[in-house]
Amino acid sequence: MTNDALNNEIELIIANSNSNFSGVTSTMLQVMSYQKDLISLRVMGKHFLPDPSLAISFWDTVKMCRKPLKNGKWRVFHARRVDEMIQGVILKYLFRAKIKLVFSSAAQRKRSGSTVWLSRKMDAVLAMSKRSATFLSDPPTMISPHGVQINDYQAAADKEKAWQALGYGGKVGIGILGRVRKQKGVHLFVQACIEQLNKYPDVNGVVVGAISNSNTAFVEELKQKLADAGMSDRVTFTGELPFEEIPKIFSALSLVAALSENEGFGLTVLEAMSCEAAVLATEAGAWEEIIRPGTDGYIVPVNDQSAVTEKLGLLLSDLNKLTLMGKNGRMRVEQAYRVEDEAKRLVDFFRSIQ
Repeated sequence: MTNDALNNEIELIIANSNSNFSGVTSTMLQVMSYQKDLISLRVMGKHFLPDPSLAISFWDTVKMCRKPLKNGKWRVFHARRVDEMIQGVILKYLFRAKIKLVFSSAAQRKRSGSTVWLSRKMDAVLAMSKRSATFLSDPPTMISPHGVQINDYQAAADKEKAWQALGYGGKVGIGILGRVRKQKGVHLFVQACIEQLNKYPDVNGVVVGAISNSNTAFVEELKQKLADAGMSDRVTFTGELPFEEIPKIFSALSLVAALSENEGFGLTVLEAMSCEAAVLATEAGAWEEIIRPGTDGYIVPVNDQSAVTEKLGLLLSDLNKLTLMGKNGRMRVEQAYRVEDEAKRLVDFFRSIQ
């Protein structure tokens, strides 16, 4: 089959505009790894693609979409960012591309007038959670939560051995993962560790994630607090680790904190639960919809140090219950938050609107 013949049958074009790796990029790649077996697709933008043959350019897209599919239906263009909505609108309304525009919205903030205008040019808008749906100017066409790759994120057979093998000290690992900055609530985690870990000598913590130049002073201040409390050896800042190392960290952790002030969706919690880690999270992202308090972990208010410290102590006070919470979380992910289910749900939706 020639390339032109193949291109005529492509049903889905996934926008991929950001050259910086982000949570949006991560979720797109995870879902795409399953979508490509369900629907013929191409990705507009080559960034981070494991298979470069799937990439097409803007101009390739213009050419391909001059005509509809052989069955008369239009292709679907799926955007996850505002600039990708702009690309889609230009394709459809300036170049007359035969496409249906779909935008997935995870952000939880008031939208600008231009973003509202763009979203109303979409043929469908999907919300990632009930909470993010409330920030849309109009009700979403569908709510479609993210899923996680449960085969990549699995608990270590022996968490204690796995944790000790990482070399961060102690027998039980707790952590917070993501970009290291105040908005992510890293200071809340560190302070809670200072107040609680003396009671639990077998427990050590890690802060995993990139530290930008603008956050160096913030991190140094936290390290000084740990030093002043005599706990520098109890909480380790790993810095940015290779992406392939992250599942190994999750698999060894017994508790993961996710303490953001605001979040789009927050895949960290699902990755933790998939690895049988109990979770302590704020009222941000989709976390209130995912976590069952007292079953998988606990939810605390945003920026509430006393609540974070109290719940961390409660979780660490009974390691058998902590282990059970982790197992409960894994079962919840298996039942409701698998990425392959997300991929199928999206493909079924795309085909319903073509």
